[in-house]
Amino acid sequence: MKIFNPVLGLLLLTPLTPLPAQVVVEVTIEQEQFLPGETLPVAVKIKNRSGQTLHMGREADWLTLSVESRDGLVVAKSGEAPVTGEFTVESSQVATKQVDLSPYFALTRPGRYSVIATVRIKEWDGQATSAPKPFDIINGAKLWSQDFGVPAVAGATNQPPEIRRYTLLQANYLRKQLRLYLRLTDDSEGRVFKVVTIGPLVGLSRPEQQVDQFSHLHVLYQNGAHTFSYTVINPDGEIIVRQTHDYVSSRPRLRPGKDGRIVVAGGARRVTDNDLPAPKKNEDEPKPPKS
Repeated sequence: MKIFNPVLGLLLLTPLTPLPAQVVVEVTIEQEQFLPGETLPVAVKIKNRSGQTLHMGREADWLTLSVESRDGLVVAKSGEAPVTGEFTVESSQVATKQVDLSPYFALTRPGRYSVIATVRIKEWDGQATSAPKPFDIINGAKLWSQDFGVPAVAGATNQPPEIRRYTLLQANYLRKQLRLYLRLTDDSEGRVFKVVTIGPLVGLSRPEQQVDQFSHLHVLYQNGAHTFSYTVINPDGEIIVRQTHDYVSSRPRLRPGKDGRIVVAGGARRVTDNDLPAPKKNEDEPKPPKS
């Protein structure tokens, strides 16, 4: 016969002690609106006001994150974000842990949400919880889409290719600025591989897009009164080229180049610090004369 120990039972049922004064937890997000599937990075800041050094990150549950919808419903998790990795926080210091929510929460429906972070301090048998940090999931307007093939196995030629889909979307960020996005999915759009923010978009601009023989997506669009942005994205959703082209005597346009490649014709390229690959030092500056 098992005997229930009331003292032990009370200890097991007692919640962790809140630590509002000694440790302060804050969640920050760089932007307020995201598309479904877009990377959703949050920063959890831990402010130590305890007068002691905190040792954190050893246990997998030292930091937990939860997301709720506007009506208070808890958003389902597909797993726990990896947060382990030991570190210390000296008294009067602040530590920051970066976490991407997107792979671990089912944020597929447009709406208003809030994320809450809870930090557990095992040595004190206590915890500190942040205030809810709100953000929005918004839908984008589809501008264009195209299927393309990639080898199911790298280098294999005796198997049918995997079919993926590029989709260009625009969304009115904070109702102030149009942004251009790329969504990379399978051909059914049931699996989202990546959502990439390409950049700000002029309202009347209609992006040009072409897929080359390497299944790279080339996008040219107007992002200023006389400027165009040129972006190349590979089949894994990675931006591999980013350039700025000015409307000088003619408008920049995408044109077929040699060997099946695609190039920007017209206009004039202007080297900027935002270029990919990064410009070489003084690439756009004249060399000083030899003495």
